[in-house]
Amino acid sequence: MRWDRLFDDLESQLDRDRLEEARSLAIESERARIGRLGLRERIAAMAGADEGSIRFELVDATSIQLRPTAFGRDWIGGVPAGRPGAQCVVPVTAIAAVSASRRQVEESLAPQAASGGLIERIGLAFALRDLGRRRAGVEVRTRDGSVHGTIDRVAADHLDVALHEPGVPRREREVRGYRLVPFERITAVVAADAT
Repeated sequence: MRWDRLFDDLESQLDRDRLEEARSLAIESERARIGRLGLRERIAAMAGADEGSIRFELVDATSIQLRPTAFGRDWIGGVPAGRPGAQCVVPVTAIAAVSASRRQVEESLAPQAASGGLIERIGLAFALRDLGRRRAGVEVRTRDGSVHGTIDRVAADHLDVALHEPGVPRREREVRGYRLVPFERITAVVAADAT
């Protein structure tokens, strides 16, 4: 009888140890998964769950409220709040912080299915070339200020903007200068009407 109790005690101790080990492994696995999450992936999860807008605080000490609709390799695209016809491209490196609700933070940490779509491999230069092809008037916001104009060309690490007044189509007589802007200085590119 004493042996039965001893074996029962040993068995229950072994079960407790197994459960504790499994719990420790699960916690460590979750820490490792979260450690691999990138900001872009977390923002994509917030946008997918909430279908609302997200406030981005940018490195130039400004902010932009955006309803994200596209997530490239190194940029986020979407519709700026209060401007339904506009499009905006924000380089991930220009994001200083993201203002989020508790629900958005929780959703951003939840495991997501890997999408692996083509757009996720497209870089900032490609997105900016698309705006240039559309000949849309843009506001190019940089760490040093902003300019209005039309994107003339996009090179490997910078873009050329023909400067003209907002709302005026790009015509040579309206162009008052050109600005070459390195990608690393861009905080946002807002196209008034990218359709």
